Amino acid sequence: MAATTMTTTLGFVLPTSLSPRRGGFRVSVIRCSASPLTTSTGSAASGIVEKPWSTYDARLVLEDGSIWPAKSFGAPGTRVAELVFNTSLTGYQEILTDPSYAGQFVLMTNPQIGNTGVNLDDEESEQCFLTGLVIRSLSISTSNWRCTKTLADYLTERNLMGIYDLDTRAITRRLREEGSLNGVLSTEQSKTDEELLHMSRSWDIVGIDLISDVSCKSPYEWVDKTDPEWDFNTNTRDGKPYRVIAYDFGIKHNILRRLSSYGCQITVVPSTFPASEALKMNPDGILFSNGPGDPSAVPYAVETVKELLGKVPVYGICMGHQLLGQALGGKTFKMKFGHHGGNHPVRNNRTGQVEISAQNHNYAVDPTSLPGGVEVTHVNLNDGSCAGLSFPAMNVMSLQYHPEASPGPHDSDNAFREFIELMKRSKQSS
Repeated sequence: MAATTMTTTLGFVLPTSLSPRRGGFRVSVIRCSASPLTTSTGSAASGIVEKPWSTYDARLVLEDGSIWPAKSFGAPGTRVAELVFNTSLTGYQEILTDPSYAGQFVLMTNPQIGNTGVNLDDEESEQCFLTGLVIRSLSISTSNWRCTKTLADYLTERNLMGIYDLDTRAITRRLREEGSLNGVLSTEQSKTDEELLHMSRSWDIVGIDLISDVSCKSPYEWVDKTDPEWDFNTNTRDGKPYRVIAYDFGIKHNILRRLSSYGCQITVVPSTFPASEALKMNPDGILFSNGPGDPSAVPYAVETVKELLGKVPVYGICMGHQLLGQALGGKTFKMKFGHHGGNHPVRNNRTGQVEISAQNHNYAVDPTSLPGGVEVTHVNLNDGSCAGLSFPAMNVMSLQYHPEASPGPHDSDNAFREFIELMKRSKQSS
């Protein structure tokens, strides 16, 4: 049966202004036509029409027993992950494609997401690694000159789940009080709340090697630099090339772009690449990148770092910082709810300067466990945790946060120049 469209005319009588007619008011009659959505089955003809608004068709079930009805966008299904919150005001596309979010649902504390759509230039990797996106309000329109598609279409194409129209402020307060929680996101109405709660309590992110799934499978050369339109700090470079081996534990593209813009020739290698093979390439320095999960779950990576210490200058970022901490003899621990966002204040203990930094990690190095000679160079001013290390005797430097930002402020970009200077001094002294 062909679809049938019914038209309803509604009349509203509104007093709009004073008039000598009809008791002092001029009466305006507004008429509008409503054409309900129909289907090819003829449901409109039978009086049953599809609702022209979204319904609460999804649930977020957390391990503490709380259940949060929501509306879905993106892919359907049922998935389990650890829920964390991110305080960035924008940059959701960089967050979606940051490999360090593997195994996690990300809740954005900024209430409206999707305003700028998505584009190919802002991707931090070739795919989305987080498990799902949780937001308060999904923008009904996009407004950006670089936009190529909507956020909802992007998630659907990437088979990524998203939910909205739930109280993200209340959930954030819960995470701050109780710590990061495991949860299940589902659009499947056949699954009971009890089933989803059991799933959330039966899964744990601690001790899982998440790096193996996000690392590259074979070495490759990286040549792209920061687009000149977005580049900065160009007056601090000496133009001399430095050969850098970058261990990919989940590396972001803009880390590589910033290194390349500072004159580095970069070879990216897998997380399991032997240290002996890396040294055969005669690098001027080695970068240990960011990555997801628990550093204690990847002892093979710690051993690789140990083998390279003292051989060439090394620079660790995020996961690389934690692996360096363990390789130097220190310990790492899981934080209550971690650091995720582009507005974390960090103090440089050497200069006294404060940087507003971009951070994304759930683990930290215990500074009291580090051996003598290892200096804590940076401190997170929100909670006093270790945010940077230096061990001059072995040409070691590291940061717990992201100097490339993306998204975030560029206060810490100078750290790449410091790595260049570390390699330069090492070459001059050899």
